[in-house]
Amino acid sequence: MTSATDQAPGVPSTKRVLLAAPRGYCAGVDRAVVAVEKALEHYGAPVYVRKEIVHNKYVVETLSARGAVFVDETDEVPEGARVVFSAHGVSPAVRAAATARSLQTIDATCPLVTKVHKEAVRFAADDFDILLIGHDGHEEVEGTQGEAPEHIQVVNSPDAVDGVEVRDPARVVWISQTTLSVDETMETVRRLREKFPLLQDPPSDDICYATQNRQVAVKKLAPHCDVVITVGSANSSNSVRLVEVALDAGARASYRVDKAAEIDPAWLEGATTVGVTSGASVPEILVRDVLELLAQHGFGDVEEVRTATEDLMFSLPRELRADLKASGATPDRPRREDRRSLDVQPA
Repeated sequence: MTSATDQAPGVPSTKRVLLAAPRGYCAGVDRAVVAVEKALEHYGAPVYVRKEIVHNKYVVETLSARGAVFVDETDEVPEGARVVFSAHGVSPAVRAAATARSLQTIDATCPLVTKVHKEAVRFAADDFDILLIGHDGHEEVEGTQGEAPEHIQVVNSPDAVDGVEVRDPARVVWISQTTLSVDETMETVRRLREKFPLLQDPPSDDICYATQNRQVAVKKLAPHCDVVITVGSANSSNSVRLVEVALDAGARASYRVDKAAEIDPAWLEGATTVGVTSGASVPEILVRDVLELLAQHGFGDVEEVRTATEDLMFSLPRELRADLKASGATPDRPRREDRRSLDVQPA
């Protein structure tokens, strides 16, 4: 297996795979998944989880088999039981409902999502109209909007800008869901600024580093690919965006699969180069399965296309960390390198 860190992918002489890097688990997903695993080890089953801990079928099924119980709302959790809030975050109303049921909570909200929540609270306190660029119904958007519902309106796409109205065009700011397409978000911001010239920006970029890095990697390999396959679940916003980014960047075809078995051999007919990536909530084992299937179809030459190296880590949720420390267990989690790379050797 070769590496193409600094140069553009070469011209293929045989069938090959261009493997995006970075791909797969980000620091926030890693933290959330490990939090549920550690909770099961420390407290024993069942451990309740509000919504999917991350948007990936395999992860949810694996944790369910170990004793995690996934529920839609806190009123499904027995009073006094332990519940984990997912990486996507929750609104203050959800926290209040958990308190009312005397639930023991573990907050696995991604710290980057928490940052957006804090921005919303601060801008609302300053009486701004807040334009939240994101997808209605997504759990992250629901949680952020719940911080200041009277101040926040969701802008779903660039085409939705025409319908946006604010109280004072001089006091309007935008924030965003962390897992969006960077290009589409910037187009939405451009149109908003045309309508509201005094539109203010958030103090820092809301789209998370991992989402951006995965999109940049796909943009680099897509123009050289007949087909790009993204591993990720249908409800994973960042995975769905990768499919779109690949097409926009020049891939002839782009598909999303939850697992290798969903790949249609017809997609590979006539193809010379297949690109492979995975969303930020996808464990590396699913990518390995895809590479094995592609090898069975003659795509055994794998070339990694790396555009960034990620080393960010988040500590476990403080509630869990405190309990682990009190019991004498090690609160710090190991890095999950097995889920993040294929041990690619430089060329």
